[in-house]
Amino acid sequence: MPAKMTRREGLGLAGLAAAALSVSATSANAKPKIDFVTKVDFKDPKWNRDTYARMDADVDPTKEKCGWIRGTAFGVRPNEPVRPLFEVEGFSFVRIKRLEDGSWRRMLREIVFYRDSKTGEVLKTWHNPYTNEDVRVVPIANDPFNFTISEYLPDPPSYGGLQTAKAPKRPYLLDWTAGPEDTLICRTGIDMMYPNALQPDKWPRESSGPMNRVSEHFIYTIKRKDAENPHLTHIPHVGAWSRITPWLPWMLMGQAEGHVSYFTTFGTLPGGVKDLKPDLVEAARAVDPKFLSAPTEDYGPSLSSLENYARQQTPAPVPPGWTPPQPPPVPTFPKKPA
Repeated sequence: MPAKMTRREGLGLAGLAAAALSVSATSANAKPKIDFVTKVDFKDPKWNRDTYARMDADVDPTKEKCGWIRGTAFGVRPNEPVRPLFEVEGFSFVRIKRLEDGSWRRMLREIVFYRDSKTGEVLKTWHNPYTNEDVRVVPIANDPFNFTISEYLPDPPSYGGLQTAKAPKRPYLLDWTAGPEDTLICRTGIDMMYPNALQPDKWPRESSGPMNRVSEHFIYTIKRKDAENPHLTHIPHVGAWSRITPWLPWMLMGQAEGHVSYFTTFGTLPGGVKDLKPDLVEAARAVDPKFLSAPTEDYGPSLSSLENYARQQTPAPVPPGWTPPQPPPVPTFPKKPA
């Protein structure tokens, strides 16, 4: 039989329970240590700034966020159907810090690998169907890719000084839509054309030409209640990333007509490295273990994969008589009988 409880013991437990409830209530009502705007207002630059920072990273500087992408890269040429080339999978680690003016400085590393479309294997070499040649695959490995999230639209990335365009000083207002089931949908992106770090005279097989034309667009979907939660330093989300870029330099397509189009989905992995596929972790570790964690300091320059390729790789030999692959001729269709 259970032992009887004395009145004093009962009062003691009651006191502990009351204290626990008091602490719980205090914690629930406590003001967050990190201030950010939570009142949903699509026309408020500070709300846009803080909400994007909470999606892109965890605004608690003691925490890092792991972002993950997976999708397909397609080849696009004249006179033929768009064709899938390989699967794309990668991840990033980002940390953020608050600046004195209330802006956020995000510090990120990212690495992206290519997988065989049939086997799923991380590719080290790939058979280029356009050239009938086996080529060495070079993953995307950007360290760092940093920028500031403020009340005003940022300038386009400079890519080591190659991109000189400047954005007009306008409030930081993103393209938001109220979605179904009390969700918020954000669309953002950038379209650029700037001098190529891989100039054709030095990189005849890798270069797509004197200029790079690149577009990247993102869609984020979040829950309104998460955006309004003052205790949530990171807003979970799902999204889509698309990218239009010249032929990847390691494809050795030269100035052939066409381009690569990425179409992927992305989200946050709350467990970080533990949530990544083991072969992806090992592939990243083989490149450099630093890609398995976020930067702790701000440094640069921030370059794209094309500029990093120019700094880290060497031009491929040019075989005698080599010319860039040509697209097929315009298809002909039988005429209908009269």
